[in-house]
Amino acid sequence: MIKSPAAKFHDEMLALYEHCAALGFRPVLFRRQVILKGGVEAAKEFVFKPGTTGFERLLDARRVDLSMEAAMTRAEYRTLFTPFEIKEAAKRLDGVVKRERSRGRLTQTATHTKQA
Repeated sequence: MIKSPAAKFHDEMLALYEHCAALGFRPVLFRRQVILKGGVEAAKEFVFKPGTTGFERLLDARRVDLSMEAAMTRAEYRTLFTPFEIKEAAKRLDGVVKRERSRGRLTQTATHTKQA
């Protein structure tokens, strides 16, 4: 039986949890929402949530290719989302490219403090 694009996307979002676990973190809230609402509906909600931890963790691991945003922008799944949702996912991914070009994200450095 051939799976619909929505069913394939759902399966891919469930697999994303396992990929993340292999990288050392477990996006439990994401997985719960995928199970409860389905992969497509969960993605439609998460794509507009600022600074999701899972995306940041995948960025740190240099594996944004596994992200929900990367899946949303692939041709096989574009029909599942509105142009606005796809644009938001692409904007997040574009931010990664800009960070990569500037040699990564800015990090806070420790400053020396005087000891009494």
